[in-house]
Amino acid sequence: MKFKAINKKMLRLLAVLVPLLLLFFYVALRSGPLASVPVTVVAVEKRAITPVLSGIGTLEARYTYRIGSIASGRVKQLSVDVGDMVKAGQVVGEIDPVDLDEHLSAQRSAIKRAEAGVLLAEAQLRDAKAKQAFTASQEKRYGLLLKAQAASAELVETKHQEAEIARASASAAEAGINAARQELASVKAEYQGMVKQRHNLLLVAPNDGVVTSRDAEPGNTVLAGQTVIEMIDPKSLWVAVRFDQLQSAGLKAALPAEVRLRSQSGKSFPASVLRVEPLADRVTEEILAKVVFNVLPEPLPPVGELCEVIVQLTPLQSVPVVPNASVHRVDGELGVWVVDGSALRFAPVRIGATDHAGNIQVLEGLQSGDRVVVYSKSTLRAGSRITIIKNNGKGTLL
Repeated sequence: MKFKAINKKMLRLLAVLVPLLLLFFYVALRSGPLASVPVTVVAVEKRAITPVLSGIGTLEARYTYRIGSIASGRVKQLSVDVGDMVKAGQVVGEIDPVDLDEHLSAQRSAIKRAEAGVLLAEAQLRDAKAKQAFTASQEKRYGLLLKAQAASAELVETKHQEAEIARASASAAEAGINAARQELASVKAEYQGMVKQRHNLLLVAPNDGVVTSRDAEPGNTVLAGQTVIEMIDPKSLWVAVRFDQLQSAGLKAALPAEVRLRSQSGKSFPASVLRVEPLADRVTEEILAKVVFNVLPEPLPPVGELCEVIVQLTPLQSVPVVPNASVHRVDGELGVWVVDGSALRFAPVRIGATDHAGNIQVLEGLQSGDRVVVYSKSTLRAGSRITIIKNNGKGTLL
């Protein structure tokens, strides 16, 4: 009787434990440490890629104009403000001329006096030449009378002296008119110099552009050469970009590029490399380059904005290519997880360049056609059971 009672208890206990054990193993195989890891795989392809080079740059203006006076003075007025568009030759401000306008008025009067002096000297020259002609004829006439003994020698000598005096007066008149003309030229030159000096007090835009800063206000005193208005040519915007020297092999002018502005996230602008600077930054170990837009952004972004620049380098030869998401570092070694039949193994690789789509060259360690794991739901280990997730959402257990 006791034996039958024990058997019944054992049967009841087994009826409870066996389902629990089966449930435990089921859970362990489905979601526990023994469960298979869902993964996506891709076949290794051998093809050529176009590597890219990424860098951070600053938006700058190729042409910047700093407008100021060549003489010290006080700012009289400014006719433009920051953000205004100006045309070449437009007057954007003026330095107070103080008493320069009065000096110009006095100089104009001096020119009129000098012109009157020239007219007076010309009249005196005509008078002297007339007297010279008259005395010369008288000298000749009395010389003939002396030969005919109709005039005395003293009278002939008097007429000769009068003729000499007239010739000297004519020479003096010629010298006087030359001096008057030189005086007029000197006064006019001084006047032109003052006119230029007055014009230099005007602040004139040298080119079409947009005003970026006002470094002085009306009433401020500025020194010679000090900037009052700064402007840029908006058509000359470019990006001064820096690239890591270790990754800059193949960088050269005319390569296509893309510029992504921080103020316009998610939008890229086509561009090209204008030039690679001959001097690198020895401190940061970077290569400097200038990148220009194919078409300027609208509206124009502010100068000084940070940009991300992606340059497409020369296409490389065909080699095995995998997504860069499949490359991992395990125990300090770079490699990929390869699905080899029903087994999973870690294959060390030597990688090369990466393109814009995230594909990376595998120079050593893989062959075309190998299947590698791109994504896994959890960390993989050698011998892990995996379930390959296909495009239809169904999986194959390995």
